[in-house]
Amino acid sequence: MLIFVGVVASPFIVSGCTTSKLADGMTTSSVRSSSYAYSAKDKECLARAMFFESNRSSRDGLVAVGSVVMNRLKSGEYGDSVCGVVGQKGQFAPGVLSRPMNSQALPDVQAAAESVLKGERHPKVKPEVMFFHTAGLKFPYKNMHYTTVAGGNAFYEKRSRRKLPAVMEPETMVASAEQPTLPGVVEQQPATVASVGSDAALASAMSFQATPEDADAIGALIVSQDRPM
Repeated sequence: MLIFVGVVASPFIVSGCTTSKLADGMTTSSVRSSSYAYSAKDKECLARAMFFESNRSSRDGLVAVGSVVMNRLKSGEYGDSVCGVVGQKGQFAPGVLSRPMNSQALPDVQAAAESVLKGERHPKVKPEVMFFHTAGLKFPYKNMHYTTVAGGNAFYEKRSRRKLPAVMEPETMVASAEQPTLPGVVEQQPATVASVGSDAALASAMSFQATPEDADAIGALIVSQDRPM
């Protein structure tokens, strides 16, 4: 099995194999973490999670999802390998490890996955942030501390009662995450809709299907060419 270890000198890796423009999706600066000794299989599993869960709307969203996967791996609570984390039952999009990824932008997704494995992290997805759901959904749980919205998802950490601030409004960032819809275009609905009432519902609300009008250059390219069933 091939094992790769790397350290990235520049903050971003951009593939030159496609016509997509990843720079259009760079809305935040990345931060660095320690590199991870990874295999080709690890890279594929991470790329799959990022591809199917990021709303495929921006590199920012891709890296945010990748950061959650690596945070879960580091915690030791969700699996002992990248593929183990991604393939954990009920946590990521159905068929995440088996559905086809046919897109001209796939090299860019793979490059983003490699960069995450080499240490790149979304600056607002700290090590404690190990959860996300479709932006726009609302939940009443006071232990959900939101940190950012990226790629159509709202990212949050679960805080214990001892860490909860005196005043907390967990719905603020989610409510402001609505994206415009172009006239004459039917908006695509989330693939998974969670109902309020259980942690299981939160865990299942991690899949979102994008429409071209919601995406930037890379997202539009992926969405327009790939509609997995």
